[in-house]
Amino acid sequence: MAESTEMDQLLSAFKKFAVHGDTKATGKELNGKNWAKLCKDCKVIDSKNVTSTDVDIVFTKVKAKTSRVITYEEFQKALEELAPKRFKNQSKEELCITHSKKCWVVSTQIWVKYGLTQLLG
Repeated sequence: MAESTEMDQLLSAFKKFAVHGDTKATGKELNGKNWAKLCKDCKVIDSKNVTSTDVDIVFTKVKAKTSRVITYEEFQKALEELAPKRFKNQSKEELCITHSKKCWVVSTQIWVKYGLTQLLG
């Protein structure tokens, strides 16, 4: 049950930032500006391991070629891309960066633990 709660928290964080500053937003897509804000506010950007440039590069890498936004699924891929860079002291086994559900939950737990959802409370 804890896995579901953490995934719900992650989705809530995505939706919160997806609508930030845009009254017309549906919460289903996140633009580059709000992606960068999420990464800054939630301390994904630490200016040591992950910089704002890294965040921009990952956004461009995961989004569709002609798109200016990312979906929740692409958001998950972006977190997978940043996790090894942000948490260099953790092994790949600890990060468990793969596309299987079990491993994604482990990766999500790391992000939740390190404050990705801190702004929801």
